[in-house]
Amino acid sequence: MSYQFSPESETRFQKLIPQFPNKRSLILPCLFLLQRDKGLVDHDGMQYIADRIGAPVSLAHVHGVATFYTMYNKKPVGKFHVQVCANISCYLAGSDSITEKICGKLGVDKGQTTKDKQFTVDEVQCLGACGFGPVAQINDRYYENLTPEKIDQILEELGRKG
Repeated sequence: MSYQFSPESETRFQKLIPQFPNKRSLILPCLFLLQRDKGLVDHDGMQYIADRIGAPVSLAHVHGVATFYTMYNKKPVGKFHVQVCANISCYLAGSDSITEKICGKLGVDKGQTTKDKQFTVDEVQCLGACGFGPVAQINDRYYENLTPEKIDQILEELGRKG
């Protein structure tokens, strides 16, 4: 197996073990450690987590959790991972035009990363802020009640004058 936790993540993992007597509860924080170490959650890393946690956690359990949540990147992403909610509340509030605006400004399609590896744009289902749509999450920060003008401002703040 090629992946192992970094020394910092291994230390954190050891501290997590007594905090989570139900071993399945370790999956979420371990996926965060993996993503911090590698930048994404891949098959080798998920297998490593299943092996480290041990029974009753299997690769299938880890994979199920990793693929359920949008916060885990299953592919490499840019420095800024732009995730636009496309669920019904946000869609009715205009999320499709927000996604179109972002993609147009960055010169990419949904699911793509800019050539300079600075931005990746994805549509996701439900960011859990249905009363504030359209909503996007960029890395760990939420942006609510988005408008095309707000998109220009946000991208400029992130260094994309575009």
